[in-house]
Amino acid sequence: MKIKKGDKVKIISGKDKGKEGKVIKILQATGRISVEGINVYKKHVRPKRQEEKGEVVSVTRPFSFSNVMLVCPACGKATRGAFSVEDAKKTRICKKCGATI
Repeated sequence: MKIKKGDKVKIISGKDKGKEGKVIKILQATGRISVEGINVYKKHVRPKRQEEKGEVVSVTRPFSFSNVMLVCPACGKATRGAFSVEDAKKTRICKKCGATI
């Protein structure tokens, strides 16, 4: 997978199309990704103690990582990531400008 936790990504489809955010969690087994501030839903939470009240909490839900593109830190454009192998070291590079990601 070419996307890692902490990368900046751009949403290319869905209700949040065009927005950018930072990756907070990757679920590799299911092929899903959670991005900060994207795909946010409200969830009703029951009180845990007798004195507390119930509340409505905003929760970020994961979605398919095929709906995101990596944003290059050098050129600032959404790009497909690629790998380059030099001296037995594998590094990610930008397909548009060739910078190391």
